[in-house]
Formats: sequence, structure tokens, C-alpha cells
Amino acid sequence: MKRTVLIALAAAAASLALPAAAWAHAALLQTTPVASRVVNVPPKQVSLRYSEPVEPRFAIVSVTNAAGDRETAGPPRRSPADADTLVAPVKRLSEGWYLVYWRVISVDGHPVRGAFTFAVGPNAGPAPQFVIPSISETAATPKLVAARWFAFLSIMAAIGLFILRIAIARPVVALVAGTRLRDVTIAFGAASLVALVAIPVYFLLATAEFALRSFWSFGALFPLVRASAFGRGWLDLELVFALFAAAAAIAIWLDRPERRQRSLAALLVLLVPGIAGHAGQTSPRGLSLAFDWFHLVAGSVWVGGLIGLVVLAASLPAARRVAGLVICVPRFSNTAFVSVLVLIGAGIGSSVQHLPTLASLWQTSYGKALLVKIALLGAALLLAAVNLLRTVPRFKACAQRPELGPSAATLLRRLVAGESLLVSGAVLAAAVLSSLPPPSKALASVGGAKAHVGPGAVNEVVSENGYRLAIRVTPNRAAVPNSFQVAVSHGGKPVRGADVTVDFAMLDMEMGQQAYHLAETAPGTYGHAAPALVMVGHWGLSFQIAPPGQKPFTVLLVDKANG
Repeated sequence: MKRTVLIALAAAAASLALPAAAWAHAALLQTTPVASRVVNVPPKQVSLRYSEPVEPRFAIVSVTNAAGDRETAGPPRRSPADADTLVAPVKRLSEGWYLVYWRVISVDGHPVRGAFTFAVGPNAGPAPQFVIPSISETAATPKLVAARWFAFLSIMAAIGLFILRIAIARPVVALVAGTRLRDVTIAFGAASLVALVAIPVYFLLATAEFALRSFWSFGALFPLVRASAFGRGWLDLELVFALFAAAAAIAIWLDRPERRQRSLAALLVLLVPGIAGHAGQTSPRGLSLAFDWFHLVAGSVWVGGLIGLVVLAASLPAARRVAGLVICVPRFSNTAFVSVLVLIGAGIGSSVQHLPTLASLWQTSYGKALLVKIALLGAALLLAAVNLLRTVPRFKACAQRPELGPSAATLLRRLVAGESLLVSGAVLAAAVLSSLPPPSKALASVGGAKAHVGPGAVNEVVSENGYRLAIRVTPNRAAVPNSFQVAVSHGGKPVRGADVTVDFAMLDMEMGQQAYHLAETAPGTYGHAAPALVMVGHWGLSFQIAPPGQKPFTVLLVDKANG
């Protein structure tokens, strides 16, 4: 047993020591040609530099003229000089304005879209009103969420059924004559087979969504599975789960209920699945993986155990059903109680890690999905508490009062059915949760915002440190060039020679920040034009003002940019 514990600790340490990956979404940092600028020499290609490497085979870079005609000469490819840069060849461009529309997949599997314009001169003329494709996209589509939920539920059921079979229900066979655990074993095998099919179905569906291809285009999809970190993680999960299922099957085959010793080596595989999930993309990675693993194991023990209890109660002979449940139910209740405590603790730790503010719970889609999950788990906990306080004492009293057995079995069946339904709903909420990007850490600073502005053009006047700032953002639309301007005055006089910069932080998801220096275009007025609002959603605009010879200060605005 000591050797098993040492192996488990070594495996845990090894899994937590793997290289960390940053949790962020690809942000467009630089373009060539420069967005909203006029170039006199027609470019041979368009290059886009992102905040992280993106896979060209999942990327779209479309260049169209004012008439809507496509001007790209081939698919995008990765720049040989910079892994973070995509380049797309273009035809010979004539004078005029062009729209560049792009779509990439971030490392964590979330799609990001945007657009910008540039012109070929010297006589490009005024910029036309381009029709921009949708720049709003989510990984939480009903099809993907349903597939993800099915995969999660089958994995957790298989793990929990194995634990129930090998560690909790095992004494029933030795202590109650004429009983077997064959149906629980069959249920474990069925859940494992379903999971082994559900996992590849999900990552093929996701890969098809990334590549904008049909799910049935297997010849095109299979080569793309390992092209993304997301696909590699789920493919690794399939391989690891297959090893777990094989090891668990061998452990059950070798197990003899009459022996006191049994093998728990297959449980070591439970350390690995969290590496393939979102926890592997969250920093600090070791802590995130620990929370994710404990959450997975505790939830699996609970949901798989509930399913196992239903199967066991239905499979036991009627004359021995109460005797078998008298042994199994208290053992499972004690295990489930510990697993629920671990589930709550790991869930709280993970929430604190992902939510920058308490208000994120009701102000973001991620937080709302988390609240739904908490509500479902809370209702399941109430049923579990009734089960623990009412059903378990009745089963324990059956030795002196056998007449309590049938009513206790009926109550158990009803409570476990309701509990299973609620826990399955919580797993569905978890599937939605894991498909949504966690809110940006920049939300922690929103409480100090001077104003909330948008949608539409911004014309806001704020005061800070005795200075008056007239801030304008036009047209305040995502994925198009916007003009950012701030007029700084003090005592009614314009403040000249100040150093003014503005930082842009996406508040709806974690994304690399951008910063621009505002040049003085008129006495006390500073401005810059850039496609900085690359996505629809909420943005934090942080204006940093350093008046000559005076103490610098910062003014934050929360802006809503529409497409």
C-alpha cells in the first residue's frame, strides 16, 4: 500500500510539473499594411501579428475591395520569421480601399474574429462603408455543449462506477450470499464504451467547427485534430481514458471479493484527464490542475456512485436487496460526504482563481453559468442531506427492525433518482462553463471606472486631480478604425505638452492588452486612430495622463463596442 501511495504522489508531482501555458485569447497586435492607413506601393501580402501562435489551417484571412470582390491569392500561412504572425498573399491591388477580415482559433479552442481596413494610394479617395461579416462567435454552441456534456458525463460515470465496484460495493458479495456485482461491472463497461466514442465525436465536432468544415469530412478533419493544442489535449484524453478503462477492466477481472487486498493502481490514471482540460491553460498551472483534478474525482465518485447504487439496487435479488443495501449505502454515504466536501472546496478554489471580482458572478456569462451550476449542486446536496439523515439511519436500524427495510429502499430509490438528475444537470452546466472564456482579470479594476459609455459614439467629460478631460471615441464600433481623442484642460486652459497613452483591455475574456500613444493634434488635444477594439463586447479604456512637471494620473472608462 505504501508503494501505491508513493507512485500516486510521484505521478501527481509529475503531472503538475509539466510546462505551463498562459490563459489568454489571441489578440491582433500589429498589421502590415497598418490598419486605416494609406500605402503608396501595393502590398504583395497582408501580415497579421497576434499575441500567441495561431494555427494557419484554422485561420481565415479575407481581403476584399469596395465592390466585395476577393483579392486574396491563397490561404494564410505562418511567417517563417515569426510564429505569432500569419501572412496571406494578395493579388496586385489597384488604388482604393480594402477590407481585411480575419478569424483565428486561440490556444484554448475559443474563436476570435476581427476586421480592419487599409488603402492603396496615392489617390485612394474616401473610405467606403464596407459590409463587415459577423465578428461575434462563441464555442458554446448547443451542438458542441451537448457533445461536451455527453463526454463529461460518460467519463465521470465510468470512473465513479469503477470506484463503487472496486472499493465500496465489494463487501456485499462476501457478506450477503447469492449476490453478485456483475450488473455494476456491465454498467462500468457500457459507460466506458460510451465515453470512448463520445470523446472523439466531440473533438471531431469541435475541429469541424474550427475549420468550418462538415463533421463528415473525416479525410480532412483527422489530419487537423493534432493541429491545435485543444485537439491534442482531447486526443490525449482519449488515449489516457482508454488506458484507464483497460487497467480498470484488468483490476476487476483479477479482483476476488473474498480477498482483503485489491488493486487500486488503475485509480492513478485519474490524475491525468485534468491535463487535457482548460486547467492546463490556466496560470498558475499546478494549482489549477490540482483544483481541476480534485473536482473531477469528487464529482465522478458522486455521479458514478449514484448511478451504481441504482444499478445495484435493481440487480440484487428481491429477498437480499435490503441486506445488500444495508452494507453498501452507509459506505457510499460516507464516501459521498467526503467527495462533496472536496467538490465544494475545489470548486471554491477554482472560482476564486478564475473570477476577478464577486460581481463577475452575475455580470458575465461565465459567472451566470457558474451560478446555475452552484444552484443545481445545492439542490442535489439537499437531497443528499435527506438521504444521509433519513435513509442511512433506517438501513442501520434494519438489524433490529426489519420492517424498515422496504420503505428505506423506496425512499433511497426516489432520492437517488432526483439526485442523479440534478447532478447530471450540474455536469451540463459545467459543459457550458468550460465552453465559455473566463472573464478578464482586468475586471478587477472596473470598480474605479469614471464612466460607463457606449454603445455608439462616445463624448464624455470627466474630472480627475483638478483636470478636465473631454473624451471622444468615434464611431466606437468593433473591428473598424476608431478615432480616440482626449482634450485635457486645467483651470479652463488647455494643457500642452502632456504625455498621453491609452491602454485597451478586453473585459469579456482574457486577451493581450494593446496600448497607443496619443499625439497632440491641437493645443491640449491628443488623439490617435486605430482598430483597437478588435471584438464586440466590453472594453476598459485606461487613459494615462502625464502633464509636464506634474504628477501623472489615470482615468478609466468602461466602453461597450458593438459591431
